[in-house]
Amino acid sequence: MARLIEKIGYGMGDMASSMFWKIFSYYLPIFYSDIFNLSLTHTATLMFVTRVWDAVSDPMMGIICDRTNTRWGKYRPYLLWFSLPFAICGVLLFTTPDFDEQGRLIYAYITYILMMTVYTCINVPYASMLGVMTSDSYEKTVFSSYRMFFAYGGSFIALYAWEPLCKLFSDNNLSFLNVGGMAGAWQGAMIVIATVCFLLFIGSFLLTREHVKGVKGDKLMNDFRSLVRNFPWWMITCTALCTNLFNTVRGATVAYYFKYYIGNDNIVDFGFFSFIFFAGVFLAIGEVCNMIGVVCAMPLSKRLGKKTTFIVSAVAMGALSILFFYMPLSNEGFIGILLLQVLISIFTGVVSPLVWSMYADVADYSYYKHGTASTALIFSSGSMAQKFGGAIAGSAVLLLFSFFGLQPNAATQTPGAIFGLKLAISYIPAAISLLIIGLMVLYPLTTKRIAEFKNSGMERQ
Repeated sequence: MARLIEKIGYGMGDMASSMFWKIFSYYLPIFYSDIFNLSLTHTATLMFVTRVWDAVSDPMMGIICDRTNTRWGKYRPYLLWFSLPFAICGVLLFTTPDFDEQGRLIYAYITYILMMTVYTCINVPYASMLGVMTSDSYEKTVFSSYRMFFAYGGSFIALYAWEPLCKLFSDNNLSFLNVGGMAGAWQGAMIVIATVCFLLFIGSFLLTREHVKGVKGDKLMNDFRSLVRNFPWWMITCTALCTNLFNTVRGATVAYYFKYYIGNDNIVDFGFFSFIFFAGVFLAIGEVCNMIGVVCAMPLSKRLGKKTTFIVSAVAMGALSILFFYMPLSNEGFIGILLLQVLISIFTGVVSPLVWSMYADVADYSYYKHGTASTALIFSSGSMAQKFGGAIAGSAVLLLFSFFGLQPNAATQTPGAIFGLKLAISYIPAAISLLIIGLMVLYPLTTKRIAEFKNSGMERQ
């Protein structure tokens, strides 16, 4: 049984990653279009094209990790080595240089590719640690739940604090690198977030250990041959991609949805209390409810099995998303929007730890079935699915807005643009949830099947 301090330490790592990832996913598109002053089309192209590199970098990092041997283990040392570059690249990403449009576009490509590369170098090893911290399938779900609980906690802090931080730097005219205005405010906010993330990664490195002795990596072609023959891997990777599509389509829409449709100065009145309803509050409430879902994931998956729990959650996510389209712009409508956000976020919180726990099961299946040890290569596909899901979703949302005629920074938007905003937060996520259900129906590693191959008499060497 792993110590509590290790579970907390492991959670701290994804707390750092998630603080950055949620800011990237939810605020980077509107930063590029409304602060950095790139067109919607340029921003959509940038977010998609740069992820082509991830198709190479993520598996490459997985291969490197599986063949790394240090006194700290295979995967853990990367938390130490890349924590500072991770923080620095995040700040550079949210820095607006005094260049012309072409220069800014080139700068955006360079810093975005650099950030995603460093993210790969720290997140692929971090995810792969789950496979060597314990050999017990249920305890992997426990570790994964701690990971996601801390991740959503970090996301809550980052999302709730982001707009107040930007306002703090803007109101007090605080800037760095001679960057002023809102551009300087966004840069200053990211410096604060980056510092916190750096400290969290260092803490995660110090508090965790690798307990399961990793098997030396097989020949590279054998690893890849095993991977492409691994049907459960195909299913969980496609599911992970669609899950990130679902989350990022909704999340990337929120800042635009509030700025151009709901407004950021509305008051939600429950009668006995009221508060200002803005994008950061909406997103932060979602993160808290994600944490509730993570807590529910362990007992639900233990009772129903991971696969069934995933399918039930996806059905709920889709059905609830459709209702978003019909919420009116009134106090009752805002309360309904909040309620839907609470419920959807609970179910997305349930599935999040299951994805990574299932990757750990797939890695075990790969070894028991094919005799290969490609843990990081398998987990790197989870990181790649996360990035591709985010890239496709972010690009698709921006192209959708462009198609429906949304104009960045315009005082009013056309009915067509508003229709596009409503689609992006309702019916489109619902359609993605249908894909998730279909993929999970095909996923073969039920609780019974996992027990069968682990009791087959084959043991790790």
